[in-house]
This record gives sequence, structure tokens and C-alpha cells, in this order.
Amino acid sequence: QVQLVESGGGLVQPGGSLRLSCAASQRLFSLFAMGWYRQRPGKQREWIAHIRPSGHPEYADSMKGRFTVSRDNAKTTVYLQMNNLESEDTAVYYCNAQRGDNNYWGQGTQVTVSS
Repeated sequence: QVQLVESGGGLVQPGGSLRLSCAASQRLFSLFAMGWYRQRPGKQREWIAHIRPSGHPEYADSMKGRFTVSRDNAKTTVYLQMNNLESEDTAVYYCNAQRGDNNYWGQGTQVTVSS
């Protein structure tokens, strides 16, 4: 079992930046692929990025350039740096841990981009 706790969300103005964090309870964190997803109002949950145990990141095409995923295995934490935020980025952002057939989700953190 893996418990994931996201933090770092909040209200930010257009053009601003936020860094989301996701702390994992699992001591085998380094063996998990860690991902970020978001769910915008009235939309389905969508994949943003993930980072493999090797540290190799992958991004959805629409997310490339403004979002950066990283991980710190010593801190069992994955991060999502978000720059040049737009109102369309307003969403609940979720962290995901995946290994084999096992998938775990955090409770989500709200990001609101508004002036």
C-alpha cells in the first residue's frame, strides 16, 4: 500500500508559477513510476507527465514546455513545476504511483489560476 499526499496548490495569477509536491509513504518509492494528472472542471482526468524509476520523464504533448516533473528518491517525493500558468490550468492535480498492476492515487490539490 502506498499513501500519497499532494501539496503546493493554491491561487496564482496568470503567468505565475507553482511547484506541486507529492510525498509517498512507501520506502520502495524508487521502484515506482510516479505520475501527475489533472481534472479540470467538467472534464475527464488527463495525464500530464510521469517519471520512471530511472528518472526519465515523459510528458503529454500539450504539457511540454511549461511543466517539469522531477523526483527525489531520498525524500520519497515527486514534484511538478508549473510555469507560465493559464486560466485553463485551473484544476485539481493528482499524484499517481504505479508499479506493475498496482496504481495508487493521492487526494488531489486544487490549483486555481485567476487574476
